[in-house]
Amino acid sequence: MPLPHPTGWFKASYSDNANACVEIRFDEAITRVRDSKNPAGGHFAVGAGGWAGFVDAMKQGVLDH
Repeated sequence: MPLPHPTGWFKASYSDNANACVEIRFDEAITRVRDSKNPAGGHFAVGAGGWAGFVDAMKQGVLDH
């Protein structure tokens, strides 16, 4: 996992250089997600269980197109 930015937000190591991705921030039991192209545009937050379920689904290919 990459080191977080001083603000706590970071992009995945798989992100391209065009900022076409999301940024993540872990705050205790909450995971926050925002658009890297519009960081002032707000974010959504999910609890630890919701984030773990999302990551699991991604690893299993459930959310692939």
